[in-house]
Amino acid sequence: MKTLAALKVLVVEDEALVSMLVEDMLGDLGCEVVGPAAEIEEALRLAGSAEIDAALLDVNLGGRPIFPVADALKARGVPFAFASGYGEAGLTEPHKGSAVLQKPFREADLRRVLEGLAAQVV
Repeated sequence: MKTLAALKVLVVEDEALVSMLVEDMLGDLGCEVVGPAAEIEEALRLAGSAEIDAALLDVNLGGRPIFPVADALKARGVPFAFASGYGEAGLTEPHKGSAVLQKPFREADLRRVLEGLAAQVV
């Protein structure tokens, strides 16, 4: 299990203010931000090749579903959590049961989800 300190977290979020807030929270927790990616293509590129330990994925990126990025991360064995205002109801059937960070969230919520992801890092 990896600690949050120096955990490399890919951030995929298309709303700039939310992205900045998440980056600040991750920094406060000692994590290293990878990205952030605001578009599917950039997110797919980073998910496929960046050195990352975990990822936080906005479910809806500019009106496009994030699930191809989640699938790419899963193929690499990288744990991830979805960030969504709809909770698990916003997920497609194959992705139900994945970690979900309900928007809006506080730093304590983010810490709890990240600790769960960090426990999956080998």
